[in-house]
Amino acid sequence: MFPSVLIVDDEPSILQSLSGLLYDEGFEVITATNGYEALKIIDSESPDLVLLDIWMPGIDGIETLKEIKKNNAFIQVIIISGHGTIETAVKATKLGAFDLIEKPLSIDKVIVAINNALNFRRLEEENRYLRKKTIEKHSINGDSAPTVALKKQIAIAAPTDAWILITGENGTGKELVARTIHQLSPRADQPFVDVSCAAIPEELIESELFGHEKGVFTEATSKKRGKFELASNGTIFLDEVGDMSLKTQAKILRVLQEQKFQRVGGSRTLSFNARVIAASNKDLEKEIEKGSFREDLYFRLNVIPVEVPSLKNRREDIPLLVETFLDESIKQNHSKRKKITKKALDILCSYSWPGNVRELKNLVERMAIMTENDIIDVSDIPAPYNSNIGEGLGLVGSQLFRIDCLKDAKTAFEKAFIQKKLLQYDNNVAKTAESIGVKQSYLYKKLKNKT
Repeated sequence: MFPSVLIVDDEPSILQSLSGLLYDEGFEVITATNGYEALKIIDSESPDLVLLDIWMPGIDGIETLKEIKKNNAFIQVIIISGHGTIETAVKATKLGAFDLIEKPLSIDKVIVAINNALNFRRLEEENRYLRKKTIEKHSINGDSAPTVALKKQIAIAAPTDAWILITGENGTGKELVARTIHQLSPRADQPFVDVSCAAIPEELIESELFGHEKGVFTEATSKKRGKFELASNGTIFLDEVGDMSLKTQAKILRVLQEQKFQRVGGSRTLSFNARVIAASNKDLEKEIEKGSFREDLYFRLNVIPVEVPSLKNRREDIPLLVETFLDESIKQNHSKRKKITKKALDILCSYSWPGNVRELKNLVERMAIMTENDIIDVSDIPAPYNSNIGEGLGLVGSQLFRIDCLKDAKTAFEKAFIQKKLLQYDNNVAKTAESIGVKQSYLYKKLKNKT
């Protein structure tokens, strides 16, 4: 399809000559002699671009431009005028005009302006599409009451510029919530900078957060921009903020209060203008009581509290989450399309999910890859997920009742328990060993012997 151009001018000679020239260039051309006629045509025809004269009887070009942009913000408008002034150009641009061309018209200038405007519109449409896809990617899946309440909180908080503190257990999707808030905010086109507060070593915290100048220390071979500078005009996400040391908390608090900072070794003061979203899996009020978290920092961050529910409190969402993760696994691993039976889903819905959504996602991806058939059934669900005994602690269901020896029962329990913990910690042996209170060497031995 050829781009359609609406020419609005009260001079018949302009309409006739310009229509013919644009038609020869491959455009579909529509004409109108005044603003009222133009607005009616826009409602019925939705042209890609409007060439709009300023001086016309009835409503002039500026008023017509206002009405076009009020109801059709994405239509590009180029103003044409025989009395062009800087004041008119500035006013038209502020109202959303793409360009202004003076009469007598040069067809070359008109064609260049039209092509530029159409390319700009194309880029806008691509950006809107990509943003829509990004929002869909970061959407919170589920229709349970807790999830609906969470979505409502996000919808209310996101368009504001208020700072937000997200709380919830490990694996519930706190970062997903933070990214969703950013994508639905006026800052969506600006950076989203993720800071893992627990992962930055104490000696590097200032350099990572605030940047440094070249030569300030041995490793500083070049100037570095810190996280706070990179997040300018966007959103900075302080993940696991409860794991920061008190010394680091004091440094961050100072920047948040003053909205200013300096690079390490620098003398220039930089302004901080970013929305702050923090997250923690800890009860920060209890951490304040223990003296491990600053109360003033807590109140600075906790303008709007958002709590992400655990998966066991939103079990109704599990079927939808499973389908979503199966689709993702197919795309990522280029595997065959697989479905899951209702009985298998029922078993997953009855599990306690201590690792929350992250644990469910890992399991679904594992089953999607390892299951040979196109249907995932009960038999494809590994321990400890295929049992409700022991509140999901890893007992292997009815298999235990067939074990007569206490020693064998202990071995079966330990095996299933280790499997569950490994899944919970993404097969990280070090973290798993630490969580269950054993040495890594013991865990490696168990995994090697598969007992």
